[in-house]
Amino acid sequence: MRPFVISEYVRWGDIDLAGIIRYSAYLRFFELAETEIFRAAGLPYGEVFERFDIWLPRKLMHTEFFSPAVLDEQLNVATYFSLIGRTSLIINFDVMSAESGKQHATAHQVLVCVARKTMSKQALPVELVAALEPFCALDKGSARNE
Repeated sequence: MRPFVISEYVRWGDIDLAGIIRYSAYLRFFELAETEIFRAAGLPYGEVFERFDIWLPRKLMHTEFFSPAVLDEQLNVATYFSLIGRTSLIINFDVMSAESGKQHATAHQVLVCVARKTMSKQALPVELVAALEPFCALDKGSARNE
């Protein structure tokens, strides 16, 4: 498994008065990477929600910061799943400088599958699981837990 990678620049709206990326701006990078990994799996996000009648809200968001990115720096965001469970999945993000490879941040988020109408937890759709498994860092047997 190779991680899925997007590239994006640190924009004016991403920085603070010190000229470095705001912590909250990383969420924009994570959102872009997540949207694109689903697209690469053949399931654009809007289609996922309509086709399967689900939402994937976050239960947990964890980020560690190592070094600040700066305005106009191009970042690579490597994205992969470390767990695809019965009702949830863990998506991971490694953010690094596209030029030097210096690591700026890592993150993981737990997404839980819920029915759109009731917001009650439900099993991940089999078709969704199959589409995402090529982007999972663990083999199928060890990744298919709760």
